[in-house]
Amino acid sequence: MDPTPQIISPYYNPANKLQGKVALVTGGDSGIGRSVSRYFALEGATVAFTYVKSQEDKDAAETLQMLLEDKKSVNSEAKDPISIPADLSFEENCRTVVDEVVNAYGRIDILVNNAAEQHVHANIEDISDEQLERVFKTNMFSYFYVTKFAVKHMGKGGSIINTTSVNAYKGNQQLLDYTATKGGIVGFTRGLALQLAERGIRVNGVAPGPVWTPLIPASFSKDKVANFGKEVPMGRAGQPCEIAPSYVFLASQDSSYFTGQVLHPNGGTIVNG
Repeated sequence: MDPTPQIISPYYNPANKLQGKVALVTGGDSGIGRSVSRYFALEGATVAFTYVKSQEDKDAAETLQMLLEDKKSVNSEAKDPISIPADLSFEENCRTVVDEVVNAYGRIDILVNNAAEQHVHANIEDISDEQLERVFKTNMFSYFYVTKFAVKHMGKGGSIINTTSVNAYKGNQQLLDYTATKGGIVGFTRGLALQLAERGIRVNGVAPGPVWTPLIPASFSKDKVANFGKEVPMGRAGQPCEIAPSYVFLASQDSSYFTGQVLHPNGGTIVNG
């Protein structure tokens, strides 16, 4: 991508906010997921992330190396990170991912459901049954499945963070199926927060606005990419490093009185949520 997405801010100061924690980030090989994984590592967490085999092998290898370097840079006592290839649209694969993390580290303290895909279509008639099913299985079902298996290994003080989108609040006519999944994630976050409150596990979400990630040039035309993000009040797309600190906040004890909530790093778009 040109320019390359900014994954880490030079102004960020780690403060051991996640020291001793074990985090699983789905879709952690690039974009927001890569940035979240790196910020977690800088804060002292042991990080496991998933990626799609073959399609994302290079990105995953690069991210894994970055996490190892991040761990060394802050002299963290965390265990070495792992990358796990998995198609999370299938329930059994989600179970396998959770089992692999627990076998490696013994537990899960932080779960970030972030894996997603999107496809541009101007009309609802153009969305095939196959695409609709695929988008919902990747964007929505995987969140349900991974969480279903992960909560068995999460204790009091655990944190689940779901990536939704500004599109869930304002709509997006060209990303109708994607937008529908992101709206579902908001409802899932709120309901799960109520269900897990008694167990001391907090559930929150992050709804980014336009963010400069590999998903953008992969989804849109050159003209759309050239003007991406200019519609928001700040007049530009955000960088992954401007989104990831929201996840650090929600994962740490700084947000101990937050559950069922959604943060909105979106460049100034006003939403009712």
